[in-house]
Amino acid sequence: MFRNLIDAQIAGGTEFWNAYPLAKRIDRLRQGRPRIAWLYEKPDTSTFRYRCFNPSMTLASLRPDIGAAWFVLEEMPTLFAAVSDLDVLVVCRVRYDARIARFISYAIAQGCRVLFDCDDLVFDSRYVHLIIKTLDQPDNDHVHWDFWHGYIGRIEATARLCHGGISTNAFLASHLDQIVKGRSCAIVPNYLAPEQENLSRQLLKAKREQGFVGDGEITIGYFSGTPTHNNDFAIAAPALSRVLARDDKTRLRIVGFPPPHPQLKDFGNRIEVVSLQDYLNLQRLIAEVEINIAPLQDNEFTNCKSELKYFEAAAVGTWTIATPTHAFRHAIHNGTTGRLAYAHEWDEALTEALALVRDPAQYAPIAEIAAEECYARYGWDKQADLILAATCG
Repeated sequence: MFRNLIDAQIAGGTEFWNAYPLAKRIDRLRQGRPRIAWLYEKPDTSTFRYRCFNPSMTLASLRPDIGAAWFVLEEMPTLFAAVSDLDVLVVCRVRYDARIARFISYAIAQGCRVLFDCDDLVFDSRYVHLIIKTLDQPDNDHVHWDFWHGYIGRIEATARLCHGGISTNAFLASHLDQIVKGRSCAIVPNYLAPEQENLSRQLLKAKREQGFVGDGEITIGYFSGTPTHNNDFAIAAPALSRVLARDDKTRLRIVGFPPPHPQLKDFGNRIEVVSLQDYLNLQRLIAEVEINIAPLQDNEFTNCKSELKYFEAAAVGTWTIATPTHAFRHAIHNGTTGRLAYAHEWDEALTEALALVRDPAQYAPIAEIAAEECYARYGWDKQADLILAATCG
């Protein structure tokens, strides 16, 4: 493990949006043309950050001649008054109700282009059964079916009101094309926020100064944002148990929600479980491990997932092993910037990764290549043209 890269705790905070009061965002929206507003239900540290906060702040920083700001549902009365001056409204993963229907209809009547943004296949009710199975959710009571059909059906109803869509990759875009009015979906990837990138560069620099040499123990990291990845983790768990059994210098770090797995019960003293972190401290925890794993089931739902688990690790010089879903196949150069592993290849992939880590002369240049490509492709200041092309066409 890499230790003492920077101070142990970072003042990141989970409610980063509090620094941007409504009045300040309204002023920012009115500063130029075109005027683009992002609308989300309620701020959170996942979809909101990547799909609303980041793009609006990118344009605010790099294109001060453009009006760009984010808003949430409770602020709709204020935003309603500004709709007549909007050029583009991006509705991100908002569930349908009478209020949102009236708001979108009014925006369209005022000549505003309305787009639907989504980072997951949660806008097509035909996939409810697959989603429930993939996320290991209960399927033995009508309450669960009512919830998931209600949740996804309402998002779908909102999407169908919109002129076009924005998603994170081509596979997801092909699904969203079938739902939005205009049958047109652009792609804006998830990417690093400025402070996330700055911190990641510091962590990478610290590892570089250490020659990518840790303390002798190798830590494999699994970073889970939601408690719905039991089936995903189970793909890699048998291989992880075999690695831990034969290599007593190997440890496992699980951040977020630890999926239960019986094959790992004998290694509790070598498994570290860390609670869910804000996005800055998460980068520190990823930087401290040598190997990042991103196992996924391979189906229609998981192929719609973005590659953020890869670029968050590449940014801090950590090697990733991932299932070759659509996004990972297009993000990772297999064997050069990371490793793609089908379900039957996890033993081999982990063995290769351990050997790589134990040879810093080989590991260091690979980590540098991955990081360089990551910043070029997912850097916060590389996205403005993509955002404008997606929103303003």
